[in-house]
Amino acid sequence: MPALRDSQSDFARGLFGGDLPANVAIRDPAIAKARFAVYRNNVVVGLAKALATRFPAVERLVGEEFFTACARLFVEKHPPRSRLMMRYGEDFPAFLAGFEPAAGLPYLPDVARLEFALGEAYHAADATPVAIEALVAAAGRDPESLRLMLHPSLRIVASPHPIVTIWRMNQPGATPEPIAQWSGETAIVSRPALAVRVEAAEPAYVAFIDALSRDPGFASAAEAAFSTDDAFDPGAALARAVAGGLVISID
Repeated sequence: MPALRDSQSDFARGLFGGDLPANVAIRDPAIAKARFAVYRNNVVVGLAKALATRFPAVERLVGEEFFTACARLFVEKHPPRSRLMMRYGEDFPAFLAGFEPAAGLPYLPDVARLEFALGEAYHAADATPVAIEALVAAAGRDPESLRLMLHPSLRIVASPHPIVTIWRMNQPGATPEPIAQWSGETAIVSRPALAVRVEAAEPAYVAFIDALSRDPGFASAAEAAFSTDDAFDPGAALARAVAGGLVISID
């Protein structure tokens, strides 16, 4: 008999390959395949429902029937790699990008990326944003010496499509309508308190926040923003980041 771990691995592969593993011990071979098919279907349906929970705006954009069929195909090719279901679906945006039936909705993969970022932000570590008093105290310091630590929930999702606008139009109670000015949007996602926040930000501010996420130096982040917009105001950007709960320390 194979080791228990090997049997479990073969059984799990069979769930997504469609065939009952030959080395699985069964009492009634005559009906084993039918029973296994029912179990397999339950697993696939459960994972498809988990994707619908994770990507509700995507489901609303394409409709429940289309989403269910698409999700089942994804599940069969992408079984979970983690015991934590909150991590499932990371590859779904890339799957949508190559899913030919959805080719008429080129923004769909980026909306999925935004929704996955929302889930990541929601489950990120807690941290307390600095109060406005910290910003006042930093005002008289040499900007070259300032170092800012950002909230661990921060995520940045850029797209050539208006993904924040599309996402907001497809929230419960919202009514989708034509978008008069179709242009790219970058979402800054965070969870400074209990609720996840989504902000559509202009390129210079995005460059500033993105630079800080990689290097806490305030001066270097300001330089990155200036390279995008020479009218950038680093003081106003810092105040905006603090007011939005993105900064957890100013040293």
